[in-house]
Amino acid sequence: MHTATIRRYYVWQMPVRVYHWVNALCILSLCITGYLIGSPLAIQSGSEASFGYWFGTVRFIHFVSAFVFFFNFVGRIYWGFVGNKYAQWKNFIWHRKEQVKEIVDVLKVDILQAKIGPLKSIGHNTLASFTYFLSFLAFLFQCMTGFGMYAAMSHAWLPQMFAWVVPLMGGDFAVRQWHHLTMWFFILFSIVHVYLVFYHDYVEGRGVLSSMVGGWKFIEEEKK
Repeated sequence: MHTATIRRYYVWQMPVRVYHWVNALCILSLCITGYLIGSPLAIQSGSEASFGYWFGTVRFIHFVSAFVFFFNFVGRIYWGFVGNKYAQWKNFIWHRKEQVKEIVDVLKVDILQAKIGPLKSIGHNTLASFTYFLSFLAFLFQCMTGFGMYAAMSHAWLPQMFAWVVPLMGGDFAVRQWHHLTMWFFILFSIVHVYLVFYHDYVEGRGVLSSMVGGWKFIEEEKK
């Protein structure tokens, strides 16, 4: 007879949860407004010109979201050094042999569905952690290219820090194309991320979804 107990672990601290939801809202806003900036709608109106400034509003929302996104990301970098063991940066890079085995197990369960059973990781599993690390690099790239283009129309200190990006990458057109392509990485990543969250929440019953609200995960442990 299988007997087990359910233990509750406080995994995601408040700064991590705030970062996650602010980041999600920023990415949603940036992708929608970024797409409109790349492919603007031809909205015609017979009203006075100042009432037709919708595209300027779209750009304003995009720029404000970009600033919030950047400083939220800086806060997460900081918390990767001072947060609990589940938030630290060492979790996002492979450095132990058992992590390779965990990656294989995750592929068998999540992708190939060749193995049945919950994974034992309490925080992010190794494959998820490495994927998030790649997404952090994409975040950095988007910040650099976005503020690099914005530097041409702003004398603020933050955009000017990235003014060197456009000349380095071959001009505005090339930077804009790379910036747009990376947007689609975020869209695809978000689709897979949401699917896996609901999948693990249903299959494992660990409270994966609610853990990003309250911070707690529920882990089934065998009774000895």
